[in-house]
Amino acid sequence: MFDTYMKLREILGLSAHLHDTFVGVGPKYPWGGLYGGQIVAQALSASAHTVDPDLDVHSLRSYFIRRGDPDQPVRYEVERIRDGKSFCTRRVVARQAGGVILHLESSFQRAEGLIDVETIKIPAGIPPPDTLADDAWSDLFHRRWIPEATFGAGAGAGAGPGAGQGAGRATAWLKAREMIGDEQLLQRCVLAYLSDDLPGDAATRAHPIGKESSEIRHDAMFLASLDHSIWFHRPVRTDEWHLHDVACHSFVGGRGLTIGHVFGIDGTHVATMAQEVLLRDNRDR
Repeated sequence: MFDTYMKLREILGLSAHLHDTFVGVGPKYPWGGLYGGQIVAQALSASAHTVDPDLDVHSLRSYFIRRGDPDQPVRYEVERIRDGKSFCTRRVVARQAGGVILHLESSFQRAEGLIDVETIKIPAGIPPPDTLADDAWSDLFHRRWIPEATFGAGAGAGAGPGAGQGAGRATAWLKAREMIGDEQLLQRCVLAYLSDDLPGDAATRAHPIGKESSEIRHDAMFLASLDHSIWFHRPVRTDEWHLHDVACHSFVGGRGLTIGHVFGIDGTHVATMAQEVLLRDNRDR
């Protein structure tokens, strides 16, 4: 397990630097670069620093431009695109000495007491987290995988949301190890951090290389996140168990498009995410 000297609250805590500019730092990750979920979460936090606290983030879209350097701080420059009565929009550019590493846009909405309809349901037959082994790669959160056999052979995403769609299903219970508190913005930033964990697994499982033994995967493939989007539907508590259910819906040109849903342990659909992953088979090179 990757042990970090920082807690999630510290990672997401940014320092102000000039007008609408914030600086963040993070731990060194095992693979040498920064974790994409960290950069997305910090960029979201930076954008929220410029928004009326009565508005909640409801969506974000981001592109990973360059690999982040863990030995350098990241500077988040926020542009106030629009401030309306109900919605506001922000654009964030994350920079290091080598150039831009992330571009993110986020949208915030003032609460409206309108109809709430849930059309996506949590998959049936999911074992509860307390019956599964913990195998998280980081000491910042818990992760408990759902066995692939739970969904039946070749089920892909067909046993749950988007029936009949997708392949390479990756499903796990995730929970932050520390208490995050009641602030919904911080909770959504933590969800952004966690949401980058499973898409790469879903894309790998949909690729022929992912059907081979796990011993060769890391040596035989190049894997990188290209973009990441999240839609926040309902309040979330990331210090409680949530099911992340992700499947790969397309694989072409080395790019695997993954789509996932996040559910509370009570079945509430709290968020939807999408990520395109670049995966190359290094054995042909």
